[in-house]
Amino acid sequence: MAEPLFRRLALLGIGLIGSSIARVAKERGGIANEIVANARTERSLVRARELGIADRVELDPRRAVEGADCVILCAPVGAFADLAGIIAPHLAPDSILTDVGSTKQSVIRDVGPFVPAGVHFVPAHPLAGTEHSGPDAGFASLFEGRWTLLTPPPGTDEAAVERIAELWRRCGSMVEVMEPGHHDRVLAIVSHLPHLIAFTICGTADDLADETRQEVLRFAASGFRDFTRIAASDPTMWRDIFLNNREALLEMLARFTEDAQAMARAVRWGDAAYIEDKVERGRKIRRSLIELKQA
Repeated sequence: MAEPLFRRLALLGIGLIGSSIARVAKERGGIANEIVANARTERSLVRARELGIADRVELDPRRAVEGADCVILCAPVGAFADLAGIIAPHLAPDSILTDVGSTKQSVIRDVGPFVPAGVHFVPAHPLAGTEHSGPDAGFASLFEGRWTLLTPPPGTDEAAVERIAELWRRCGSMVEVMEPGHHDRVLAIVSHLPHLIAFTICGTADDLADETRQEVLRFAASGFRDFTRIAASDPTMWRDIFLNNREALLEMLARFTEDAQAMARAVRWGDAAYIEDKVERGRKIRRSLIELKQA
């Protein structure tokens, strides 16, 4: 077994991602000698203790980070600024502060100003997840074969970046470094816009007249069921993602709206060739995902 990367790893947030990291560390080793978990509620910490995925639990984030040589922010991105302000004076010299947030420009904006001299800040985003949340939702294979994107600010210590890259490799991820703004535009189309559409479609269905809504639920086809799976995701997390990637999301939504209107015109005027082309392009993307083992 490889020597652990860190002496003490503090996880601020023990939901799906945080608890999955903790499970990898406990089940496979090679991550940290000690796992400290922090959460907003005593209930989550009690559950983390019952599950045996942390060596120590702390309700106070300041106590959680003391003496940790790696701290991972696993809370919703909207909480990062307040959290960073609270923990900054208590971060150990030469420690690494990282995160798992889905928006990287906002994380750098909100966390960066609080990072003390001598602490290395390496923002990261594992492209893995399910619609479930909470300490029970995690599992050790969540990151297996998935990408983790690192977006370190200019001048970040290269050794610190490599240690975080190695952490994610030991979790099973493939790792790539990406510029934060580019990350946010890519994620706007591959993740944030699909979630926005899913939430909206489910909202539309919920607003139908009672009789029709009941039929939608009784006779839901696989397409609608897929949307409901996505729409079951954590509302606080997705509210924060939408608001913190506002510009890129709105840009992709505008492009999608134009394309949707073009498809509507094709349906209205019977443009079969246009419709078939769009369907075939969708099939090609699906085949490509399967070939890349990302389906």
